[in-house]
Amino acid sequence: MPLHVLHLVGSAVDDGFADLSRLYARGALQALADPDRYRHSVAHVAPDGRWRFPADLERGSIAAAAPLAPGAAVAHLAGLGVDLALPQMFCRPGMTSYRALFDVLGIPFLGNTAEVMALAAHKGRAKAVVAAAGVAVPAGELLRPGDRPGVAVPAVVKPVDADNSDGVTLVRDPAGFDAALAGAFAHSGEVLVETYVELGREVRCGVVVRDGELVCLPLEEYALDRVRTRADKLARDPDGELYLVAKDATRSWIVDPADPVTAAVHDAALRAYAALGCRHYGLFDFRVDPDGRPWFLEAGPYCSYAPTSVVAVMARAAGIEPAELFAAGVAEALS
Repeated sequence: MPLHVLHLVGSAVDDGFADLSRLYARGALQALADPDRYRHSVAHVAPDGRWRFPADLERGSIAAAAPLAPGAAVAHLAGLGVDLALPQMFCRPGMTSYRALFDVLGIPFLGNTAEVMALAAHKGRAKAVVAAAGVAVPAGELLRPGDRPGVAVPAVVKPVDADNSDGVTLVRDPAGFDAALAGAFAHSGEVLVETYVELGREVRCGVVVRDGELVCLPLEEYALDRVRTRADKLARDPDGELYLVAKDATRSWIVDPADPVTAAVHDAALRAYAALGCRHYGLFDFRVDPDGRPWFLEAGPYCSYAPTSVVAVMARAAGIEPAELFAAGVAEALS
């Protein structure tokens, strides 16, 4: 009998997160279609908190599905006979509360726990934990409204828990701090101000579990002359559909595994994975200074298993197709 996999999609926060979730989840459903092995179902959460269980993730299908209040949705979910859940929500509640719901319902899910997601989402706490494991992190400080930065310029100002580089500013003159702080506080009640690590390079490293062993994947590198902003990651086409800017070959590429930077980043990524308590997979961003030393920036411990998902892109470079990567994750989640 095929394994019944539920894809949890959408956002309880806003349409932007909902569209991002739908973008990745549609790719995953296409890549993982295998009726002999899996029966895929969808649960979609809208920003108004109501759930729908559409046949697919086309906008018309979602609109046509009956909306359910959370209580009724949980009762419906409990009766679906789901074997495994794949959370694909990227808003804060989706990465934490909705994952924890599966634990309450006794439904195994693929991916990191709600506790790990909450820790990783707070960049300041994640940095502290990773630094305690011996990984280099940029010097920095957490500010609340009214605080003044003590970090010398150049410095990076960022909301402590925002996504997709929202509110991130590189400050090279102290006169720029006021505007940078205002922009960051618009996205969060806390702001992280860090010493700027000169390029160098900026890379991401994925770690997955295969046959019970941690495997570091080939690195992905980004073309930069500063810091990454939202414009380097996401945009909308003329029809309003979200697309991934960073997948352009001129903006990102896979690093040759023989590159000397790989070993140093892999070592730091394995330390970060263990320190944060990850399971099944992890994803970590590093700034590499001109001397080749990697500095941990943040963790993004999620994977949608769509071919465009960063961990899947890295895995494919290592000869692991999305379906094979997913099967390995399923085996870990159900073991």
